[in-house]
Amino acid sequence: MSDEQATTAHARRRARRLLGFVLAIAALVACYFLLPLDGLGPGRPGLSWTLFVLALALIAAVILREIRDLLLDKPDTRSGLVIAVLMVLSILVFASAYYGLAHHPGEFTGLRTRVDALYFTLVSVATVGYGDIAPIGQTARVVALLQIVYTLVFLTTAATALSRRVRLVTEKHHGPGHGHSDAHGHGHAHRRGRGRERGERRRKGGG
Repeated sequence: MSDEQATTAHARRRARRLLGFVLAIAALVACYFLLPLDGLGPGRPGLSWTLFVLALALIAAVILREIRDLLLDKPDTRSGLVIAVLMVLSILVFASAYYGLAHHPGEFTGLRTRVDALYFTLVSVATVGYGDIAPIGQTARVVALLQIVYTLVFLTTAATALSRRVRLVTEKHHGPGHGHSDAHGHGHAHRRGRGRERGERRRKGGG
């Protein structure tokens, strides 16, 4: 396989992985808006807390495994995409929990729809805090505290590992010292050219 064919095949693989990532995110968001979440919340605390804890624990376990693969510098770049999908999934899990709690009076102010719940989750992750939506009930505040801890422990670590992976892949394809090598080689060529000029002048002077 020629270099051009190898480059084309690599570009196609990256395009397929990126397309798979986009489709996975779209499917997760669609599930968030379509699944019947109205039955969850304080009305069914046992089922709600069980699903909530199990989902977050599973996501955390897979994130830690993918981070391990990234730290071991495994050549498969899909690990980075898996981490990004898992980060989005964790955000949707918290948004679902907030939406379920919003159906119980006295838990939230300003949160009524799934868009509101997703908005509040993203605002909390970004630590912006506009104040238009606020948890006022004890259960809602417990979930908000869990999200803060979960973000600090897992999502921040995952984002750091993902940025490290991107940097390593970039250096692998372009080389960290690419520009320095070019300049170094140009200097050698310049010195060789000057040496040839001096040699020609000495031969002419001797003749």
